[in-house]
Amino acid sequence: MHHSRALAALALLATTALVTSGCALNEISVSKDPRSQHLDGVLSASGASSQGVAQTAWIAGFYPIEPDVRVNYAGGGSGAGRSDFQNGTSAFIGSDRAFDIDEIEEGPFRACADGSDLVEIPAYISPIAVAFALEGVDELRLDAAAIAGIFSGDIDSWDAPEIAALNPDAALPSLAITPVHRSDKSGTTGNFTAYLDEAAGDAWSYGEVDEWPVNSGEAAQESAGMQQALRANGTIGYMDASAADGLTTASVETGGEFVPFSPEAAAAVVDNSTIETGRAPTDLAFELNRTTPGVYPIVLVSYLIGCAEYADSSVGTNAKAYFSFVVSEEGQTASAEAAGSAPISDALRTQIEPVLEQMK
Repeated sequence: MHHSRALAALALLATTALVTSGCALNEISVSKDPRSQHLDGVLSASGASSQGVAQTAWIAGFYPIEPDVRVNYAGGGSGAGRSDFQNGTSAFIGSDRAFDIDEIEEGPFRACADGSDLVEIPAYISPIAVAFALEGVDELRLDAAAIAGIFSGDIDSWDAPEIAALNPDAALPSLAITPVHRSDKSGTTGNFTAYLDEAAGDAWSYGEVDEWPVNSGEAAQESAGMQQALRANGTIGYMDASAADGLTTASVETGGEFVPFSPEAAAAVVDNSTIETGRAPTDLAFELNRTTPGVYPIVLVSYLIGCAEYADSSVGTNAKAYFSFVVSEEGQTASAEAAGSAPISDALRTQIEPVLEQMK
């Protein structure tokens, strides 16, 4: 926690320093970092709340390199971010899913030059924790069918046979289950329901959706609302790992094993997955393989999304520099330490770097 507060303080210091006049700023804040291109300007961004802690860390780490570039990340959720990027109010966004191909074809993307492809790169990989609050129960094992039953409302008591069979040693109470879902349009919901759609069979009939499809349980706004709701006994919810600190989390079955959530087990999913077909060369949207034994199957792959060519080339230069820092070893270490995410692998970085070289 001290580390996160220090990062936040540094980000605030960065923001405060940049409010000074442009002339004075140029005189006092020229970076001595050898990586600096001596850029200046403002990068306005929004999107996934799951990336919020990581973005604070990335902005703090980028500041010493390019102190005259002010990066603002407003959060607001993946759905809002995608709208912001389409209407041009955000130069780049964080999103817990890539744009669908039909969304890209429909457009528009007003920050981009006419005819530009999108840049979509997986920059933040994290397990989605299934967190619960149940007095007297510290460990819980669930499989996809049980999770689907709980969140669809078909399994409504903690001592239901479907849960008891997976947890023979747990003292499960005869207590109503309160499943908590995101109220806002969320890529975390999209990734969570994608897992259920793939792994739960007939127990989940609602498909892969960003907006919660079932009229059951309670609704909570963004990750902070989910944390608040899970203080009540009998609740269960899903959230990015950065929001699960201090909560009790379930182990999830895959390939015949019950796997506790960890960054390493989540990163293994991406390294066993392939890029979707039909995408532009700068669009690295992955089709996730969640069935490899021993991996943690409920994983959030959150993207940085920008333009291959910006309408304003100075914005493109700044976005390219920021994206490059985010996916660097230093950037990925910063988000791992602050948010508990999984640093991208060297193999994935090798795929990303040529994409960033094309940004302008």
